[in-house]
Amino acid sequence: MENLFSIGEVARYQNISKQTLIFYDKIGLFRPAYVDPHNGYRYYSASQIDYLDTILVMKKIGFSLEEIRRHMQHYHLDSSLAMLHRQLDVIDQKIAELRLLRSRVQHRCQQMEQAKARAQAGVQLEDAGEQYLLCRPVAAPYSLREVSLASKQCFVDAFQEQLPVFFQSGVVVPFERILAGRYTEASLAFLPIDPTGQAAGVRRLPPGRRACIYHVGDYLSVGRSYEKLLDHCRQAGLRILSDSSEFCINDYITTHDESEYITKIAFYVEPQI
Repeated sequence: MENLFSIGEVARYQNISKQTLIFYDKIGLFRPAYVDPHNGYRYYSASQIDYLDTILVMKKIGFSLEEIRRHMQHYHLDSSLAMLHRQLDVIDQKIAELRLLRSRVQHRCQQMEQAKARAQAGVQLEDAGEQYLLCRPVAAPYSLREVSLASKQCFVDAFQEQLPVFFQSGVVVPFERILAGRYTEASLAFLPIDPTGQAAGVRRLPPGRRACIYHVGDYLSVGRSYEKLLDHCRQAGLRILSDSSEFCINDYITTHDESEYITKIAFYVEPQI
């Protein structure tokens, strides 16, 4: 029709689908200037193309369709300026969240790369820095099922409270259970976390000397690495001062093959006098 554009032409000019334009019509966001009563074809005026540009730009900036619809009912310079200023705050918050997320993913990559390089090195000593853990107790009988449930609850707590976690899990195994050969009976599940005063259940690991080993393989075979670590401490004259902290470096999140699992096992130690 003269001076009107078909829905196909508008979709082609704006590089969007006809289905999108039909949806915008249905929700009252962008309705055609004319609908043919005989065949239902939609047609748009030239001035409406600018209006559609505005909708698409606002959508790109991050506004919801409902926000755009309400705004464009009676928009002017001042209302647009106020809305854009509010969106700047939203964008700044998203940038901060993405920067934090990037640092967490980078940290996970560095841990996995380091573990691959050190996995065959046997027992190692490290000077660990202060660390914080978001913890949940593991229920009796302390089987892998209870460990898994406690770990899942840690993630639920962290996401609900928006806590700065590292997307990594771990467990604490009491030293007396290790000596009894009950290597998989953890008492606590945890997530490493940035220091925060916002949540209960946060436990501090102090700085100190630790003896570590990287266990490669499924979790049920972790006993063989504990035996190596205990033997090394005895032979090196090191007194074990703590329960075991196990950090899952490569786990179900990053592989489907349990033979590739890498678990870092660490005890605080000091030389025997």
